[in-house]
Amino acid sequence: MLAIAIPMVLSNATVPLVGIADTAVMGQLDDPALIGGVALGSTIFSMLFWAFGFLRMGTTGLTAQAAGAGDHGEIAANLYRALLIAAGAGALLFALHVPAILLIMQLTGGSAEVQTATADYFGVRIWSAPATLANYALVGWVIGLARANLALVLQLFLNIVNIALAVALVLFAGKGVKGAAMAAVLAEYAALIAGLFIARRLLIANRGAKVAVFEPRAFRKLIAVNGDIMIRTICLLFAFTFFAMQGARLGDVALAANSVLRSLSDLSAFVLDGFAFAAEVLVGQAVGAGSAARFRQAVSLSSIWAAALAVIVSLAFWAGGLLLINLMTTTPSVRHAAHEFLPWAVMTPIVGVACFQLDGIFIGATRTADMRNMMIVSLALFIAAWALLTPAFGNHGLWASLMVFYAARAVTLGARYPALELSVMAKRREPAATSAS
Repeated sequence: MLAIAIPMVLSNATVPLVGIADTAVMGQLDDPALIGGVALGSTIFSMLFWAFGFLRMGTTGLTAQAAGAGDHGEIAANLYRALLIAAGAGALLFALHVPAILLIMQLTGGSAEVQTATADYFGVRIWSAPATLANYALVGWVIGLARANLALVLQLFLNIVNIALAVALVLFAGKGVKGAAMAAVLAEYAALIAGLFIARRLLIANRGAKVAVFEPRAFRKLIAVNGDIMIRTICLLFAFTFFAMQGARLGDVALAANSVLRSLSDLSAFVLDGFAFAAEVLVGQAVGAGSAARFRQAVSLSSIWAAALAVIVSLAFWAGGLLLINLMTTTPSVRHAAHEFLPWAVMTPIVGVACFQLDGIFIGATRTADMRNMMIVSLALFIAAWALLTPAFGNHGLWASLMVFYAARAVTLGARYPALELSVMAKRREPAATSAS
C-alpha cells in the first residue's frame, strides 16, 4: 500500500505547487488583478478539463479490476479506449472555446482588469486541451497497474517543466498572464510525449494478449462509469468555481487572498489523495479478484494513514502558513486578508480527509452511481450553506460553506459504504453458490 501511496503523495504534492508557483510569480508583479486573473483562469480550466476527470479515475478503477482478474487484454483495451475519448473530447473543447470564453466572462464576477487577465490566460491555455486529457488517461492507466513510480515520474516531469517555463516566460521574458498559460501548454505536450513512450514500453511487456477495444459489454460499462464520474466531477468543480466567483464578487483583494489560501488547501487535498489513489488501486484489485479480505485491508490501512497525514499537514499549515502566504504575494492588502482567513485553510485537511478517502474507495470499486448521487446532495447543501452564511459573515461565511461541502460529501458517501461492502461480500460468495447448485 505504501509503495503506491508514497509516490502518489509526492506526485500529487507537485500539482498544486504549479498553482502556488504561478500565484507567486504573478504576485511578484504586485498587481492583485493579475493574481486573481490567473487564479480564476486556472479554476475555469480545472472545471473544463477535470469535467473529463473520468479519464483518470475511471481508467484507474477499470484497469485495477482488470489487473486483479489477470486480464491483460482488457488492461491494454482500457488505455486505448481512454486515449480515443481524450482525443475526441480535447478537439471538442478547442472547437468550442470562443463561445465558451464569452459565456464565462458574462457569468464571472471581478473587475474589468481581472476579466481581461482571465481572457488572456484562457485564449492561450485552451491549446493544451488534447494533451491534458490524454495525460489524464495515461496517468490513470499506470496508477491502475500499481505503477505509482511511473505516475510520479510523469507528474514530476510535467510540473517541473511547467514551473520552470512559468518563471522564464513571466519574470524574464515579460509575457505576463499569457506566459503563465503558455508554460502550461508546452509542459502538457512534453508530458504527453513522455507518457506515450512509457505506455509503449509497458504494452510491449503484455504483447500477445487479445485486445478487444470495441467489445460491447466493456464499452457499456465504460460509458456508465464515465458518465457517473463526469456528472459527479462537474458538480465538484462547479462548487469550487462558484467559490472562486463569489470571492471575486467580494473584491479583487478577497479574490486574491482566497486564491492564495486555496493553493494551500489544494496542496493538502492533493497530498492526501495519495492514499485515496492507493485505495483506488488496491480496492479495484480486490474487487477484480473477488477478495473481501483484501478489500477490508485496503480500506482500513489507507484510511488510517490518510487520517494521520491529515493531522500532520494541518499542523504544518498552522505553523508555517504565514510564511507561505508572505512568499506567495508581496501585496500588503492581500497578505493581511490571507492572514485573517488562514484558519480555514488549516482546517481543510482535517475536514476533507474522509471524503477524499471515500472517493478513492468508491472509484476503485467502480460504484460510481453512489458517487454521483451523493455529490449532487452535497452540492445542494453547499449552496444552502452559502446562502445562509455569506450574507451575515462575508468571506468567513463563504469559507464555512466550503467546510460544510467537505463534511456533507463524507457523511453521504459514508452512509453508502455498508452497501458497498455487502456487494463485495456477495461477489465473494457467488462461486460457492454456483458450485453448490
